[in-house]
Amino acid sequence: MPPKQSRELPQKESSVFKGILKLYEHKQYKRGLKQAEQILKKFPEHGETQAMKGLFLSHLNRKEEGYEFVKKGLRNDLMSHTCWHVYGLMHRADKNYDEAIKCYVNALKFDKENMQIIRDLSLLQIQMRNYEGYNETRHLLLSLRPSNRMYWVGLAISYHMLKNYETALNVLSAFEENLKDQTEVVPDYEISELLMYKNLIIEESGDFTAALAHLEQIRGKVMDKRGWKEAKARHFLNSGKLAQAEVEYRQLLEHNSDCHAYLDGLFRARGLVGELDGTQLEKAQRLTNELGLKYPRSHVIKRTPLKFLKGDAFRHTLDDYLQPMFRKGVPSLFVSIKDLYSNHEKAATVEALVLGYKDNLKQSSQFNGKTGSTSEGAEPPTAHLWVLYFLAQHYDYRRETKLALQYIDEALTHTPTLVELLMTKARILKHGGDVDAAMTAMNQAREIDLQDRFINSKCTKYMLRNDKMEDAEKTITLFTRSESTDPLGDLVDMQCMWFELECAKSHVRKNETGRALKRLHQIEKHFCDIYDDQFDFHSYSLRKMTLRAYVDLLRVEDRLRGHAYYYDAAVTAVNVYLAMHDAPKNPDGSIIGPADGLSDADRKKAERKARKAALKKGGEAAAAPAVKPDASGASTEAPAKTDSDSDGALLLKADPLEEAEKFVRHLLTQSGDRVQAHVLGVQVYARKGKFLLALRSLKRAYALLPSESSSAKDSRSPVSPATAASSDDFRASANTASHLAADVHRAAMDFRVKLAAAKTADMHKAVRTLLDEEIGTLFGKGSPDDFNKRFLASHGKEPASVLAAVQYGADVAALDVVCKGKLQDGFRVEAAVEIHKALLAAPIKDEKRAAAFATLAKAKFPASSYFAASN
Repeated sequence: MPPKQSRELPQKESSVFKGILKLYEHKQYKRGLKQAEQILKKFPEHGETQAMKGLFLSHLNRKEEGYEFVKKGLRNDLMSHTCWHVYGLMHRADKNYDEAIKCYVNALKFDKENMQIIRDLSLLQIQMRNYEGYNETRHLLLSLRPSNRMYWVGLAISYHMLKNYETALNVLSAFEENLKDQTEVVPDYEISELLMYKNLIIEESGDFTAALAHLEQIRGKVMDKRGWKEAKARHFLNSGKLAQAEVEYRQLLEHNSDCHAYLDGLFRARGLVGELDGTQLEKAQRLTNELGLKYPRSHVIKRTPLKFLKGDAFRHTLDDYLQPMFRKGVPSLFVSIKDLYSNHEKAATVEALVLGYKDNLKQSSQFNGKTGSTSEGAEPPTAHLWVLYFLAQHYDYRRETKLALQYIDEALTHTPTLVELLMTKARILKHGGDVDAAMTAMNQAREIDLQDRFINSKCTKYMLRNDKMEDAEKTITLFTRSESTDPLGDLVDMQCMWFELECAKSHVRKNETGRALKRLHQIEKHFCDIYDDQFDFHSYSLRKMTLRAYVDLLRVEDRLRGHAYYYDAAVTAVNVYLAMHDAPKNPDGSIIGPADGLSDADRKKAERKARKAALKKGGEAAAAPAVKPDASGASTEAPAKTDSDSDGALLLKADPLEEAEKFVRHLLTQSGDRVQAHVLGVQVYARKGKFLLALRSLKRAYALLPSESSSAKDSRSPVSPATAASSDDFRASANTASHLAADVHRAAMDFRVKLAAAKTADMHKAVRTLLDEEIGTLFGKGSPDDFNKRFLASHGKEPASVLAAVQYGADVAALDVVCKGKLQDGFRVEAAVEIHKALLAAPIKDEKRAAAFATLAKAKFPASSYFAASN
């Protein structure tokens, strides 16, 4: 057996190896590979050269081969920090950060003061939010290079993220002292950002008095004057010095009178928070009147009194607010005041006032109804048009489709070429349930202005909701790059998530499960990419001293998957995976029928395509990459991406519950304030037999039920920007309190059924005891049937809740409440469709009651194509 080769190379090969490292730094991978192979001809077992060869191969799109050489290098030289570092770089390139951290830690065992490895390790630790490890690594960097500014700031940030504010401030203070002794000139902007970041840490520590004192000390050194003033006003407010806070917020309003935050701060400084009593109402009205005179062009100040005024004062102020808007022709007027509709009295006042405008404009061309012999004082002809437009949106919001269509048609008769009118008509028809007519109307709007990207995108969305996939793809690609060979692929590269989400929902409706999952996993990948994109900023922000923005970035990334797009995609994906799991299966485990979303012909076609792609991939691996190198020998571009699984056939082979659980974890951590997230948690964990986790989600869902529909909190100022109802794109099909209660009840009954069917003898005694105690507290005494009856008794007038109770064994006669009488105001067509389908499906299957309900629904939603077809 030949003796093991030494790590030390002869002088000639050693200089070649150093050159290899330089070639890697300059991204000259092909030349580096050739020189590595020259060394390996003489020293085939030299571990570090093998590792470098593997690294070059991975950058030349031969990743599997590269990993093999790196592992060989490690086996031949397990104590080489270079081999471990290279292995870590490979894992980091694959975004396998946990494994990369392990490799860097091993590398540091053999070279404890290697600055490059320590820096790389610190970046990985902050990326994975390992703040304790990040703090230790930053300590090590600072001890090795105490003159480097980035290391001081990085250590302070590590303590800040650990909420060790005092130590973070001490580090920054020591750094400031260190700067005085240095001859290097530090730009004023960097000093300013450092000082403001220090003030932010003092503020977050809760010592607002010290934060105010520090602000005064640094006043002359701060370049961000507005940020300094905002911080000062905020500190005064938080420390209870309301008079000084009022002065500061008034000064800020002079700079920007349309800033909600400034006006909100001023109201808080005056003690005008929460529900206002009579005295506070007078103060608030005097304040807004004063500000209105001072800033007559401020829209926010004009709009603010409408939130807290009542009765005649509200009507008078609303009149003064609406008339100029109608006169000017502001299309977004209804959107700006629809949050007032949460108060039924105010909604009725709006309706009465605008209906009066309509009648008066028709009779006398004036808002107030005065008539005269001359045209002096007459409103412009377009005022009547915008009043009709407003009324159409008003009645659509109340889901009175017939009246909404009547007013929008009258407006279109007046001006048939106004794009906003056709778009609103399409929205009314969509809410009324006629998606085909809605698509047609939106396409007419698009054809009026073919250069408008927004209308083109809206039309695409309506086509997808009507399941016209080919038409939607042709429409959306009108605004992609004309030279592109794969326009739909460009949309994926551009992270066009709304398009992917609507495509996925369309595929679900057409029972094309594979394609739906493909789109949903594309959205998941986008969020992974967005999270990974922060990596470069960990060093950039410290170098450029953009510290406050960097901390904001870290916090935004931490709650990234709470975004509405991800929530909607995750909920859809979990429901798809649950349907796959619950679908009947053949003895070999395959799903019976078309539940996999592919016909036999489509499945065979996908398999052939996958086989061809595999053969092609194998051929490419054997041959050199068909990519032209530049003059330095580096590969200038990666080969074109090819998707060998465009139909999602491979995604269908995964374990549905395992995949669903991945989405549910993100939903519970990032959207834990939503009832639906916990309902899905119960359904997934109960099916997996993780009953304690299912129970935790169920308890949280019940706890959230009372507050889910509340739109305001007592601590809010009356001037705070309204949290508008989520848009139709993200609104659940029946996002009302009764439907949420019905969903939670179904989850609770499913939990009891799954638990009863489980082998309790295999459970740990402590788990069984805990489950018994919590079930007794949550479900009360009696059997599941008793719990179901109690739910029916307390929710007997809510159609969705009655349906949920009947689905789990309640008397079918209870459905007479649903199928007779009249559907309540605010009932949505999506909810009606859901109930009708449930009446026809197992376990109810009651065609008589389904027909009766369809009659009621058709009267409520005359435009619905679904109920027109059902009759």
